[in-house]
Amino acid sequence: MTFIKTTEQSSKYEHLEKMSVQELLSNINQEDKTVPLAVEKALPQIEVLVTEIVAKMKLGGRLFYIGAGTSGRLGVVDASECPPTFGVPFDLVLGIIAGGDKAIRKAVENAEDDANQAWIDLQEYDINDNDVVVGIAASGTTPYVIGGLKACNEHKIITGSISCNAGSPLSQTAQFPIDVVVGPEFVTGSSRMKAGTAQKLVLNMISTATMIQLGKVKGNKMVDMQLSNEKLVDRGVKMIMGEIPVSYEKAAELLEKYGSVRKAVNFYNGK
Repeated sequence: MTFIKTTEQSSKYEHLEKMSVQELLSNINQEDKTVPLAVEKALPQIEVLVTEIVAKMKLGGRLFYIGAGTSGRLGVVDASECPPTFGVPFDLVLGIIAGGDKAIRKAVENAEDDANQAWIDLQEYDINDNDVVVGIAASGTTPYVIGGLKACNEHKIITGSISCNAGSPLSQTAQFPIDVVVGPEFVTGSSRMKAGTAQKLVLNMISTATMIQLGKVKGNKMVDMQLSNEKLVDRGVKMIMGEIPVSYEKAAELLEKYGSVRKAVNFYNGK
């Protein structure tokens, strides 16, 4: 059976250069609307992977994302947003991109073609069998990502994947694959579009659901968020006011003293 990259098949749109701006935007928007529906079909796969991640993190494990190009950048973004959003250590969720941090801003030639480098990169973090590694690749064929998951499998480390091609080599390698089949891109082969959006949605689900399961959210509020600017401090003060009967000034005093919404509320309630 021949594996087909559905993200690279010929698009139904031709002669894009002849479209007006309005036509371009409208057609891109129509394609984008199909992405959440594709993600919905993958919810059972996402649920299984999140359950595995939560179980490992409760044992002291970490979550790693590995990817190249757009996929790698999306993993780095999701990982980097966890500490400020949920107040977790910076090394609990880690994004690793082929070619290193310089590849976040500029493509590194041939970085994704090295099937051995991902495991070398992961070893720098003393990866162990309490951790989970999720490979991200829209095509599902990136050697850097596949090689990394193969090495993890050999070392009894749980592996997951996010791909936009069903039955891809990456999906066949991961223990817990997620296939979000978005179909051909508006610009043929440009997986930064629908595939990128799909991957971002899935990453949002994985990290957010995991952190909620770990108790990092109370109600629907980010009670452990880092107070890194005035806007977030103001939000934190108002969160405290919503939890306990104090004035804005008193809530601000508690927040400054205890450093987090959770700690301030717990102190007030005598916990």
